[in-house]
Amino acid sequence: MQHFRVSFLVTAILMAVAAWWGYTLAGLQGALQSMFIAVVLGIMEVSLSFDNAVVNAAMLRNWSDFWKNLFLTVGILVAVFAMRLLFPLLIVAVATGMGLFDVWHLAIDTPLEYSRRLNAHHAEVAAFGGTFLLLVFLHFLFNDKRELHWLGAIEKKLGDYGTDGLAIFVTLLAAFACVGMAPDASKLAVLMAGVLGVVVYVGVGFINSLLEDKEIDPQFGKAIQRGSLGGFLYLEILDASFSFDGVIGAFAITSDVVIIMLGLGIGAMYVRSMTVYLVEKGTLEHYVYLEHGAHYAIGILALIMLAGVKYSIPEWITGLSGVAFIVLSLFSSIRYRRRKFMERYRA
Repeated sequence: MQHFRVSFLVTAILMAVAAWWGYTLAGLQGALQSMFIAVVLGIMEVSLSFDNAVVNAAMLRNWSDFWKNLFLTVGILVAVFAMRLLFPLLIVAVATGMGLFDVWHLAIDTPLEYSRRLNAHHAEVAAFGGTFLLLVFLHFLFNDKRELHWLGAIEKKLGDYGTDGLAIFVTLLAAFACVGMAPDASKLAVLMAGVLGVVVYVGVGFINSLLEDKEIDPQFGKAIQRGSLGGFLYLEILDASFSFDGVIGAFAITSDVVIIMLGLGIGAMYVRSMTVYLVEKGTLEHYVYLEHGAHYAIGILALIMLAGVKYSIPEWITGLSGVAFIVLSLFSSIRYRRRKFMERYRA
């Protein structure tokens, strides 16, 4: 439980803030309602982002303590405040030409109007997040260096013949498919958002490759040899892509931007704690297919987000589909460990 102590503390603080905020609006009933909604949003965030924690842990286990601690401290502040609060405000600001402070007052004073304007640009957000997450999944799938394959021969063939170029090609096709589903008025915006998702993914990978170049200045290279600015940016953008769905979906539960930030912030803290637990306990070494399940969950989330350009898909479907892959990969890992144990015992 020690890995979750900070999350418990933050939960208590944020729940107190939620109670105070609700009380100022509607007395005791408002306080109880705000606390309940914050809990629901926190649970939703955890269910949507558990696979994110697994992927984060898979990368962090090979990082140096400097970059690992930077991500788990500064990174969580970015995740909670920038992505759960500032990013939705920025979307509305860019779309309407309003200033950030004006949008903040809009969110506080007329939350229903703020929610309407944010949801009006859901297609572009879905296209950007969907293409970025699809590339994350395909990069994992088209990896010929992986020795362990959850789906056996099929996964091995995809790894052997898949390339980064094919991953980008498939993702761009998906982006063009989104354009076909989008309303006429937003087709260009959806196309630009989808292509931007690909550009950001490739750009972050390029930065990471530059920083991890063995020919780099040794005085600078030692600090980033096991972890880098590129890797840090990659995980931050990955978390952002996961948060898109949660932020947009949160407005189906409440239009109060303060409660949304508090509830999703609580969930983000538990995702961080789960990431730390997975890294320090070496869970991925014991449950070898857990990383596979997380990436397949990312693939499903990417397809759901891309389909969300046209169709409204309930959040519970998104959450349960990710959890299902995690649970299946967990059982497969347990069976794998038992089989290996029996083989060593018979030998």
